Amino acid sequence: MIRVVLAEDHALVREGFRAILDLQDDIEVVAEAEDGLQALTASAKHRPDVVIVDIQMPRLDGLTVTERIKAQPEPTPAVLVLTTFDRDDYVFRALRAGAAGFLLKDVTRNQLLHAIRVVAAGEELLSPTITRRLVERFLRSPATSGLLDDLTQRERDVLRLVGRGLSNQEIAAELVLGEATVKTHLGHVFTKCGLRDRAQAVVLAYESGLVAPGT
Repeated sequence: MIRVVLAEDHALVREGFRAILDLQDDIEVVAEAEDGLQALTASAKHRPDVVIVDIQMPRLDGLTVTERIKAQPEPTPAVLVLTTFDRDDYVFRALRAGAAGFLLKDVTRNQLLHAIRVVAAGEELLSPTITRRLVERFLRSPATSGLLDDLTQRERDVLRLVGRGLSNQEIAAELVLGEATVKTHLGHVFTKCGLRDRAQAVVLAYESGLVAPGT
């Protein structure tokens, strides 16, 4: 069972999300919060698997909530940022703070549920829109193809599929590998290329030419 804390200051929106989540057999909303402080309290009390936060909330904004949750002793819940605001500074601060996913509120019901399940499994997830924004921002930097020189062909395959937005489970199916093997290859990619997280891996996949925009 995936235990979720839902933090959203607009009651109508919060109730709509809750109605969707309550219909799922594998997801349980253990607490709701209408401001940032309530979100922190609920997270500490219930120790959920996932905390969904809106960026603009009273008392503490969602980005500060994310930073404080991820600064707590491990294990910390995955934070999924769900918002109508797609400004670059919001996106990058959320990722730097340790958010596992950043989705805009125009996502479909199925996309929301998929995101919760992915981040609950310990993976990171970015919407296609956010991925494109990351790529647009960082493609202006100097060429980085040399960073791939030390990668094996299988590690390049994994990086390419990360760049296309696939989860570890989807990559395993695509390459006919075990999911644990995919995680091992991805760990090698992170180490060899000096990457901190999956978002940086997505950027590198585009910068190096492994993935072309629009593919």
